[in-house]
Amino acid sequence: MSEEINHPQLCQWLNAVAVSRNKQAFTCLFKFFAPKILRIARGKFPVEAQANEVVQETMTNVWRKAHLFNPDKGAATTWVYTVMRNVTFDMLRKVKANKEDNLSEDIWPLAESAVSEADTYQDHLQHDKLLTVINKLPESQQEVVKGFYLMEMSQEQLAAQLNLPLGTIKSRLRLALAKLKVQLGENHD
Repeated sequence: MSEEINHPQLCQWLNAVAVSRNKQAFTCLFKFFAPKILRIARGKFPVEAQANEVVQETMTNVWRKAHLFNPDKGAATTWVYTVMRNVTFDMLRKVKANKEDNLSEDIWPLAESAVSEADTYQDHLQHDKLLTVINKLPESQQEVVKGFYLMEMSQEQLAAQLNLPLGTIKSRLRLALAKLKVQLGENHD
């Protein structure tokens, strides 16, 4: 296959998969996209197996969701890379959750002895108060604050996930933080 992208051909293959579950068309899509997805995934995941899993999950989703592709709304490459981006975010969340689980098992006895019950209760109350105040923000600002602070995503990751310009993410975060500062008072930096 040449380096030049044949957009009409990619659209035809996606359509063949969507309409008739054409395995030959899917094989062509796989041969075209798999090396590109693998190269991108290797930059996100240190373990080769995880990068390969991104390829497999992405292409499985392409097979299952091909009927959702609309050539009038964008290029086939854009659609497949969006599917890949979503798979990557899901896997990154899983990896992060697994790291936190493993870490908690290793340090649980140490942490448990160091934290008093009163400290835990106080921290829980502060967390609940903070969530109550965050939930009063407009939904668009809630998404950004929760993504940035609770899910620890970068502003760039949020922009990609929410399909918004980076400047919009920064503006929403700045507005939300100003509102939170007013709600919580000046002494809660």
